[in-house]
Amino acid sequence: MDRNRLQHQVACMRRSLFDQGYLDEPFIQLEELQDDANPNFVQEIVTLFYTNSARLIQNIEHALNSRPIDFNKLDDHMHQFKGSSSSIGAKKVTNECTVFRDYCSAENAEGCSRSFQQVKQEYAILRRKLEVYLQMVRQAAVSQTA
Repeated sequence: MDRNRLQHQVACMRRSLFDQGYLDEPFIQLEELQDDANPNFVQEIVTLFYTNSARLIQNIEHALNSRPIDFNKLDDHMHQFKGSSSSIGAKKVTNECTVFRDYCSAENAEGCSRSFQQVKQEYAILRRKLEVYLQMVRQAAVSQTA
């Protein structure tokens, strides 16, 4: 694919991630930290986010399925997930985490369960979109060196 066209597609996809509310300012800050000395910085941080998220989602599922539900523990796990999401600029995921934590504060188990499904859905959508975007970024980088 033509290098300019690929770079244009990367720029358009990036813009759509922001326009659709999937990403916000912290993602820009991560990109600004990437340089020639660490050309895979964003990819590495996002991969770390995925690894951490899988563990936290499992912890939240376990806490939601335990009886009686320990809402403090559940809130602690979601607080960590929200912090991780916020640190990479995962705006929609972060917003859903806030809703979940509100249900935790109210000790509303049904609300937590419904909200958790939304959190997982937003996370899955973001992950798919980011994987495509980062793949395109890698392709664009390779085309520049070719």
